[in-house]
Amino acid sequence: MDTAPSAQPVTTTPAVGNRRRVATAAALASAVEWYDYFVFGIAAALVLGDLYFPAGSATAGVLASFATFAVGFLARPIGGIVAGHLGDKRGRKPMLVLALTLMGVSTTAIGLLPTYDTIGVAAPILLVLLRVAQGVAVGAQWGGAMLLATEYAPEGKRGVYGSVVQLGVPIGVVTANTVFLLAGALTTDSAFAAWGWRVPFLVGLLVLALAWYIHTRVEETPAFREAERALAEQEKTEQSSPLRTILRGHLGTVFLAGGSFAVNTATFYILITGVLDYTTRELDMKKSAVLTVSLCVSLTQLVLIPAAAALSDRVGRIRIYALGAAGIALWAVPLFLLIDTGSLLWLAVGTFVASCFLSIMYGPQAALFAELFTPEMRYTGASLGYQIAAVAGGGLAPFMMVLLLEATGTSMAVSGYIVALSVIALVSIKILADRARAVEPSAAAESGSNAETETSAETETTSEPETKSEPQMKAETETKAESAG
Repeated sequence: MDTAPSAQPVTTTPAVGNRRRVATAAALASAVEWYDYFVFGIAAALVLGDLYFPAGSATAGVLASFATFAVGFLARPIGGIVAGHLGDKRGRKPMLVLALTLMGVSTTAIGLLPTYDTIGVAAPILLVLLRVAQGVAVGAQWGGAMLLATEYAPEGKRGVYGSVVQLGVPIGVVTANTVFLLAGALTTDSAFAAWGWRVPFLVGLLVLALAWYIHTRVEETPAFREAERALAEQEKTEQSSPLRTILRGHLGTVFLAGGSFAVNTATFYILITGVLDYTTRELDMKKSAVLTVSLCVSLTQLVLIPAAAALSDRVGRIRIYALGAAGIALWAVPLFLLIDTGSLLWLAVGTFVASCFLSIMYGPQAALFAELFTPEMRYTGASLGYQIAAVAGGGLAPFMMVLLLEATGTSMAVSGYIVALSVIALVSIKILADRARAVEPSAAAESGSNAETETSAETETTSEPETKSEPQMKAETETKAESAG
């Protein structure tokens, strides 16, 4: 059963300038990491099938290319587990720097990789291995960047600070699409297939400069420093392990977090990679036009994600999060009815509305996941929940889309797939909400009975402890309910 203790108060108050520097660094880390990750998805839909998996039909090549894309997702939990465990014991910053370095090196190597015609079967093998390295890197990165932002957040603004990391996704999509559009516009079709597609991968080398900046200019989070002192005391008497703690006592929360978010990652990757392949290969729409639509839609997320996060700071994470999941379920069928018209205008309308619901979910997600776990296990727990969703949803989504289209001949099968994941999300969210409501009276009683003790403890600290917000209380009472059940 899940038995998370209450979060430790933060006893230091970071300077405003330091907060801003950390938030900016976390946002940039997320953006460049996701850029490197997304360029593979775009290339998989456009060129990698022909260049690295030439045998068989065009559909078989796309399936093989998307399967390689999915391999990166299967590797993401490895990065989340390793970086989460070390990040909870050694610090958020070192793991983030390591993740950025691994991503920069592997992405650049893909841009330099010879094709099947040059080195034969070694080409797809090396491509898969490099994609695995990308998956490990992004699995390690998200938790580090998210915690740098949220653990530096002032009281009442954890949602907003967490959203700056979430903005890395639309920024990465916009940048990746822009670079591919420029590469396509400045080269002929033959030149793009020969070398133009490599340029977006080589740009990823710039991530190494950001890794060095974070290593030299960004400090460790106050929450980790506090948890580090507690862990040091614990290690004097027993061997502590954040991963072991999660697996023994908090696995239910991890799976509920993953189940709640899988629909978001699946729908997102269907929109940015699956739809790109479907519209250009099946509906004969122009590649540049579809990429432009994807770019413009992603720009709107730069406004919607922080707006949803800010609203969650006021009315609660779960309400906003559930609203987004319900919207995705309701829009799944209209989305593909509009796409199937073959009209660029209706493609834009369909994907824009879907993107709005994705943003409503994605905005509060970082803060919600952070609040499910205490600092000494937060990197491990939040990363595992996120990466389980990535594997169950995003990694398989483009591959499943092609399979469903080939098997059924209708895009409504893809809509059904999205609806099924939405139901899983809503059930997971309802369980989290019901657990919180079920223990609110007992939590309030416990708070009252311990008020005198807490007050005396507060007077001994050198600064005011962090006051728990409603979302934090819900996250804590949720885990206590699991223990009682």
